[in-house]
Amino acid sequence: MAAEYRLVSQQELEEKLEQLKPNWRLEGGKLYRRLEFRDFVECFSFMVKVALEAEKMQHHPEWLNVYNRLEIWLTTHDLGGISTYDLYMAERIEELLRR
Repeated sequence: MAAEYRLVSQQELEEKLEQLKPNWRLEGGKLYRRLEFRDFVECFSFMVKVALEAEKMQHHPEWLNVYNRLEIWLTTHDLGGISTYDLYMAERIEELLRR
C-alpha cells in the first residue's frame, strides 16, 4: 500500500500520469479510466476484484457500470483531491487487468 496518506503535488501527479497514460487521465479533478469487457459477467467479475482491493485499503472508487463498460474515478474526498492512495489504486487496477 502507499507509504503515506496525503495529497500529491502537481508534479507528482503529472509524473504518475505519464506512467499511467494512455489509460488514465484527469477528468473533473479526478483520475479517470474507462474499460470495456466482453460482457457483463467479465465486467462485474473485474469490479469484484477491485472492490476487494478497495476494501482492504478502505479507499473506494467512484464508478459506473453499464453492461460491459466500466468507468472509474479516483479521488480522496476527505483530503479534497488526488492522494497517494488514488495513485496506488490506479496502479493496482492496472495490475488486476494484467492478470
